[in-house]
Amino acid sequence: MTNIYVKDRQGNTQELQAEAGLTLMEIIRDAGLDIEAACGGCCACATCHVYIDNDWNGKLPKIEDDEESMLDQAFNLKVNSRLGCQIEFNDGLDGIKVELAPE
Repeated sequence: MTNIYVKDRQGNTQELQAEAGLTLMEIIRDAGLDIEAACGGCCACATCHVYIDNDWNGKLPKIEDDEESMLDQAFNLKVNSRLGCQIEFNDGLDGIKVELAPE
């Protein structure tokens, strides 16, 4: 099993087991962390907004137009902002570090 590291809104880092084929949002949600994911992963909201550690940004697929449009509606946007529902986990992302954006 592979892992991701998630910094929660209290500043604590959690190591989560991750399964290829699931999105970062699903992995974080299923682990019981505080991520709303109101649309269930349809890229119709920005409640799974996360910050990707800078070392990992170049290893992710490019942001598609739908995701960019939703991020434009998010608060606390940063250059490393992404929607967790739009990043499918694979073995190449083993060890990725993300931080939950403020609500």
